[in-house]
Amino acid sequence: MEGKVVSDHDNMNKDTTEKEYKVTIKRAYKVWQGKNIFFFGGRLVFGPDIKSLILTILLIVTPVILFCVCVSQRLIHEFPNGLGIAFVVIPAVFTAYIVLLLFLTSGRDPGIIPRNARPPDPEDEGDGAGMSMSTYMSMSMSVDWAANPNGASTIPPTKDVCVNGKIVKVKYCHTCMLYRPPRCSHCSICNNCVERFDHHCPWVGQCIGKRNYRFFFMFVSSTTMLCLYVLVFCCINIRKIMLDEHCNIWKAFAESSASAFLIVYTFIAVWFVGGLTAFHMYLISTNQTTYENFRYRYDGKTNPHNRGFVGNVAEIFFSKIPASRNNFRAKVKDLSFSGLSTSLSRGRTTPKTSIDIETGGKRQAVDAEELDDIQSQIGSIASLDRCGTEPRHTNLGQNGDWEITRDIHALAAEFGSHQGLKDT
Repeated sequence: MEGKVVSDHDNMNKDTTEKEYKVTIKRAYKVWQGKNIFFFGGRLVFGPDIKSLILTILLIVTPVILFCVCVSQRLIHEFPNGLGIAFVVIPAVFTAYIVLLLFLTSGRDPGIIPRNARPPDPEDEGDGAGMSMSTYMSMSMSVDWAANPNGASTIPPTKDVCVNGKIVKVKYCHTCMLYRPPRCSHCSICNNCVERFDHHCPWVGQCIGKRNYRFFFMFVSSTTMLCLYVLVFCCINIRKIMLDEHCNIWKAFAESSASAFLIVYTFIAVWFVGGLTAFHMYLISTNQTTYENFRYRYDGKTNPHNRGFVGNVAEIFFSKIPASRNNFRAKVKDLSFSGLSTSLSRGRTTPKTSIDIETGGKRQAVDAEELDDIQSQIGSIASLDRCGTEPRHTNLGQNGDWEITRDIHALAAEFGSHQGLKDT
C-alpha cells in the first residue's frame, strides 16, 4: 500500500488567506436553518409538509361546492321569500372563514425560538450555586455528555426553573444550542424549538404552538360546525324528497345521490374533527398541551400551569398573542467559503492546511489539527522502536497496526520525521 501526501501548506500566504471567504448580505429566511418554506419574501412561514395543506383545503371546499350546487337548489324552492338563499350563502361564507383560519394557523410563525450561534458559556449558567442535586449529578456523572461532539461538554443537560412556585426541569437542545423554555419542545419535522409546543399537525402542515394554537382550535371547531350544518340540511333534503315523492329512504338516496354522499362524508368527518374539538376543549380547560397530555399525564394537583378553568380559558382566547421572536426579512451577513477551509473564532480567521492522502485510489482529508496528533504518534512510535519494544495497540480501527504504521510512514516522509522508524 503506497501513501502519497499532497500539501498546499507551502503555497499558502497571507493574501490567499484573506480571500478564502466573502461576506454577502441576504434575508434571514434565505439562510434559515429550519425546514420551513417561505413565501412572499418571508412574510408567510409554512412547514415542510405544505402539500398536505392543499389536500386539507380540497377536503373542505369540495363538499361545500357539491352542497351548494346539487343539494341547496331544492331547499331554495322549498323556502320562499329569499330564505332559501341563505342555505347557499351561509356555508359559502363560513367556508371562506375556515380557509382564512387555516392560513392563519399554517402560514405564520408558531412560536419558533431563535437558535444560538454557539453553545452558552459555562459561566453564563452560573457557578453552581443553588443548583439542584439531580442537575449536579447529571452534569458530573454523564459520560455520554462529556463525549458530546458539539463541544458543549460543560453544559448540564437539564436545568431547574420555577413555574408558579413549582420546580420544572428544562432540557438543553443540542440543535438550537439553548435551554428550552418551559413547555417548549423541538419539532423533528420542522427542526425548530417551538414555544408552548402542542403538536405538529400534518393536516395544516405546521407546528401548533403559542402563536397559532388559538387559530388552530377555532379552525377545528369551525370545521366541526360546518360539517354538522351540511349533515343536517342534507338530511332535511332527503326528508323532503321522501315526503314529496312518497318513497322510502333508499329511493330518496337514489333521487339525490349528492345528499347521500354528503351524509356519509360529513358523518365520518364529524367524528374526527368533533372528537378533536372535544379533546382540545378538555386541554384548554386544564391548561395542557397535547404533548404534555401524552407524555406527562398531568392531573389537577401536579400541573404547574393550571390556573383554574376561567384563567385557563382566558389565557388561550383573551390573552395577547406575543410578537414573533424572528424577523425573517431582516438582512444578515452570510459567509461563503472558497478555496482553503477556514475557521472563525473570536473575530479572527485561522487558516487550516488541507492535506490529501491517496491510498489505493481513495482520498482522505486531513487538516492541521489532526496532523499534530499524527506527529505525536510518530514520535511515540519512534521512541518505542528505539527502545526495542513492541508498539502499543491502538483503538483507531480494526485493520491492524501494520496499515496504520504504513500511513504514518507516508506522513513521516513528508515532514522529515521517518528516520527513527523501522519497517514492520
